[in-house]
Amino acid sequence: MSATDQTCFNQPRLVTQKVLAKHQREGDGAVVRRCIGRSELKSLDPFLMMDDFTVSPPAGFPDHPHRGFETVTYMLQGGITHQDFAGHKGTIHTGDVQWMTAGRGIIHSEMPAGEGVHKGLQLWINLSSQEKMIEPRYQELLSEDIPSAEQDGVQVRVIAGESMGVQSPVYTRTPTMYLDFTLMPRSEVHQHIPESWNAFVYIIEGEGVFGYQNKSPISANHVAVFGPGDGVSVWNRSSSKTLRFVLIAGQPLNEPVVQYGPFVMNTQAEIDQTIKDYHYSQNGFEMAKYWRSH
Repeated sequence: MSATDQTCFNQPRLVTQKVLAKHQREGDGAVVRRCIGRSELKSLDPFLMMDDFTVSPPAGFPDHPHRGFETVTYMLQGGITHQDFAGHKGTIHTGDVQWMTAGRGIIHSEMPAGEGVHKGLQLWINLSSQEKMIEPRYQELLSEDIPSAEQDGVQVRVIAGESMGVQSPVYTRTPTMYLDFTLMPRSEVHQHIPESWNAFVYIIEGEGVFGYQNKSPISANHVAVFGPGDGVSVWNRSSSKTLRFVLIAGQPLNEPVVQYGPFVMNTQAEIDQTIKDYHYSQNGFEMAKYWRSH
């Protein structure tokens, strides 16, 4: 959208919280910058966690379970090879996205595809109580199949939702928008967001002004959480550097969340049952008994 389109916002969204994503170790020797899921920002309904991860062999994320939510893995550099106990396997390369609905149960591994440094973003999206125990499924898009648009110095890749007249084919069980924006120097963008949704950005590169033009710029590796409104405005004031960020928004579930590591349910009793199911390889974890990744 052009600069004049900001007038179509009845209530522009402003930044209400800014959090620096800090390094911590995860998996087996991997390093992540945790954006959501840390003490300063435990969750943002329906989003449970988001990591900006960096991994090099032999480090990685060996066999681990999930239940009750979705993981969205978006590769920024290199590749991640994944496999699960149902026989699903493949490699997510730079620019590819994997939208995995864990549902009632998945055990999988995520390991770097070859030598060098591999980077990406992984987002955890909660599932409603009615969908936590559905059968697992995958939606995977190659980089060239992710819809994109470019206008007035702004490029967008539409991983989920809609922007600049293009729409993603990804089906979001929990209604979600996931947009990867690159703003050339001195450009701006104005993106509509449903008023009832929670929204945030994570800045990958450069620095930008979010909400109103007279605000101070926010730099890379920060999360900016937005307050209520029907749209977000972003400016890249730099005369030489690009700004890249993901804008993510989703419809809150407004349900209780009880989390035990990679299991996310609505009650402690459901978590207790999940731990039992995992331990005894039952109710969705049957194949866990004999499966190990290669």
